[in-house]
Order: sequence, then structure tokens, then C-alpha cells
Amino acid sequence: MIIKILGSGCPNCQKLEANAKQAVKDLGLKDIEIKHIFDIDKIVEYGVMSAPAIVFDNEVKATGRIPNVEEIKSWLK
Repeated sequence: MIIKILGSGCPNCQKLEANAKQAVKDLGLKDIEIKHIFDIDKIVEYGVMSAPAIVFDNEVKATGRIPNVEEIKSWLK
């Protein structure tokens, strides 16, 4: 699975990325890749209009907010 963080790299985007990494670590998952997408054209391709956003494979899970670690973990189970 690939988790993509979509956003410019602002503090909210960084916090979302940190939460995703913590969720993966807490669950002991080894086959998860986390990528941060900064390119606005690629972000728009997902239909995302407000950052940050988180995408699991190609499914947008949340936009315009920072899901906490527990919420991200629930998506990974």
C-alpha cells in the first residue's frame, strides 16, 4: 500500500505526514510506503481542493483536515 500526503509542505501537511508515519509504526506495518506529493497539478488530479489530504493507494480518505493517529490506524486495519 502507498499512503500519499497531498500538500505544499505547510505545518499542517507535516503534522499529517507525522501522524501517518506514527500510525504505521504503531501497527508494525512494514509494507507501507509514505510519499509526500507537493506538485499542485498532481494534487488537483485527485480532486483535492483543500490541503492537507491523505490518500490510501488511490482513495482519498480526508481533505482539509488532519486526521489523528487513531483514525489513520482504523483505516489501516
